[in-house]
Amino acid sequence: MARGPAVDPVVSGPARERGGGLLLADAPSLYFRAFYGVPRAVRAPDGTPVNAVRGLLDVLARQIVEIRPRGLVACFDADWRPAFRVALLSSYKAHRVAVPADRAGVSVVGGDAVVGGDVEEVADELTVQLPIIDAVLDAFGIARAAAVGFEADDVIATLATRHRGGGVDILTGDRDLFQLVDDHAGVRVRYAVEKFAVVDEASVTARYGIPGRAYADFAVLRGDPSDGLPGVGGIGAKTAAMLLNRFGSLAAILAALDTPPAPPAPPASVAAGARGGARAEGMPVAARRRLLAARDYLDAAVGVVAVVRDCDVGDVDGRLPVSPADPQAVLALSERWGLAGPCTRLMSALDAVGAG
Repeated sequence: MARGPAVDPVVSGPARERGGGLLLADAPSLYFRAFYGVPRAVRAPDGTPVNAVRGLLDVLARQIVEIRPRGLVACFDADWRPAFRVALLSSYKAHRVAVPADRAGVSVVGGDAVVGGDVEEVADELTVQLPIIDAVLDAFGIARAAAVGFEADDVIATLATRHRGGGVDILTGDRDLFQLVDDHAGVRVRYAVEKFAVVDEASVTARYGIPGRAYADFAVLRGDPSDGLPGVGGIGAKTAAMLLNRFGSLAAILAALDTPPAPPAPPASVAAGARGGARAEGMPVAARRRLLAARDYLDAAVGVVAVVRDCDVGDVDGRLPVSPADPQAVLALSERWGLAGPCTRLMSALDAVGAG
């Protein structure tokens, strides 16, 4: 797989010191949430819906003021259902694929960064807003990034990896990105589902009983219907966490499955021993049986859930603009699409952080 240049997207040119580091926005996650969270009555003068645009811009404005980053990159899907993931697990996001016979009201997510593949079922009223989002971000000079054949999650993972140690905040409503949380590397998530609560290693452990680095393995075991991941039948969140804490990783769990189980202990020893039932090489017997039945799924799903940290994003100038790159374009777009309020709020946010 080709790698992008190892260039820091924030400091690839003169930049002022600010309170934060790099702010990475999971654009598809944020505009989907805005579309369903902001009233549909929010429309342009010509009647075009702009609720997703407004919601996204307002989120960026609020988070810029709160986090005070030196850099901001809006990350997009270039392929919302990458072929390499589908080849491993055909059910991956299969429930979101549009029916070919009815293409009305569908589009691949991500504006002009999209390059084919399966078409995702998306409401008409959201589809028409994607080019507006692109245009407004460009007018403000806010960097947009995508990588051919990859999802926004992979772009975020790649940029976060490049910027390790420099401070990274990830705006998303997607739990998959919890796997990037790393206190030592200065990477944390601002979780949109919970009013952008900060998710660090302690909070991942408090939620799931596992370290952040184990979240991808946890999702594989438990499953995630929203992504078409069936999980392992009979393995819930508690058992998944127990196995990961006992063995350390899914790879170690699979290695344990390949180790012949120890012979059963005599009844007296069992009665006097562990109360959780018979164990085989530290593996609960019931869990071993369930994991073995799902072995093909487990072997495939690891490569589906794990984000790619070296996709070809290229050189991204993610410096936070002091002011709009094209003020006239911002004015024209705000008038055409009825976005005076959110555009003004975003300009004020940039000005406030720049002045600080």
